[in-house]
Amino acid sequence: MAHIQYIDGLIREYILFRGFSTTLKAFDNELKSDKDKSFRVDKVIEQIQLLIHNHDLGGLRELWAHLNNHLFRNLEHHFATAVNKLEQSVLKFYLIVAYTSNKTDKITEFFTKLSPELVSQSEWKEWFFFPFCKNPEEHASFAVCFTKQWQDTLLISLHNFLSTIYQCMPQPIIAKAESEGCLIKKLQEENGLLRSKLATIQQQQYQLQSAGSGGHHSRLSGGSSGADQRLTADGRIRYSTRPSSSMLSLNDLQPFGIPPPTHIVDDFYIIAQESNSIGSAAENQARGLKSLIRNIGSGGSPVLGRREAALERNKKRSGSVGSRGNWIHS
Repeated sequence: MAHIQYIDGLIREYILFRGFSTTLKAFDNELKSDKDKSFRVDKVIEQIQLLIHNHDLGGLRELWAHLNNHLFRNLEHHFATAVNKLEQSVLKFYLIVAYTSNKTDKITEFFTKLSPELVSQSEWKEWFFFPFCKNPEEHASFAVCFTKQWQDTLLISLHNFLSTIYQCMPQPIIAKAESEGCLIKKLQEENGLLRSKLATIQQQQYQLQSAGSGGHHSRLSGGSSGADQRLTADGRIRYSTRPSSSMLSLNDLQPFGIPPPTHIVDDFYIIAQESNSIGSAAENQARGLKSLIRNIGSGGSPVLGRREAALERNKKRSGSVGSRGNWIHS
């Protein structure tokens, strides 16, 4: 949410424009003591670490109370366990830093102020032994908190948790001013590009219409440059009134009337018919071969038999013709 700083500048400029000097002073003081650090997570984590290393228990508790009242209390109920665990871990980290810095008074102050609050929590029962332990870094209950891995994991978890909350929290209308301004500027640029494209298309259409009207006038005057010339059967020239391909547009193109495909069962039916016709042709061919074999086996030739039958028919015809000729001569 880095744009919050930009909005703060806009508000400050507006206050100056209106001449609200007292309001401007109060606004600047509020910005200096801003606990949210303009909703910059890295600055919030840096402030928490600074308070821990400066052993400022009051400031640490005040900052966490501010985060709890403005952020954590608005979360859903199932996040309460995570918030409580992060808070307890931050307090334990405070004790670890105080011990490594030999600030025993800060450890005593910690338990003196927070004992009424922590005594009812089971996870703090062993930690009341912390001020009296000689080597807490070797104790099983405290050793893990002295490791760098545990401390880094705590800071990273807190950073991710705050980042998620800041991204999901509702923002005021003024916070959307910059994003809406960028969106409006982008839309204006897109509209300008579309207008230029539309003007170019309209100019091209006007040129095509002008060229088409000029070709029409030339055809009316007898010119044949814009028409399609073809020779007829008697050799005359026939002019086609069909427009040229350069004048065609997408609206002149008609879709092909392709019929929808038939049902897939019809395809199988056609295949079945083809197989039946092929089977019948093969059957007829087999019958012809069988008859041919029978004729050969009987001692006669079907070819010679046909030839002899033809000779007998010719003899009969020639005999009948001769008898007719004798009757005429007689």
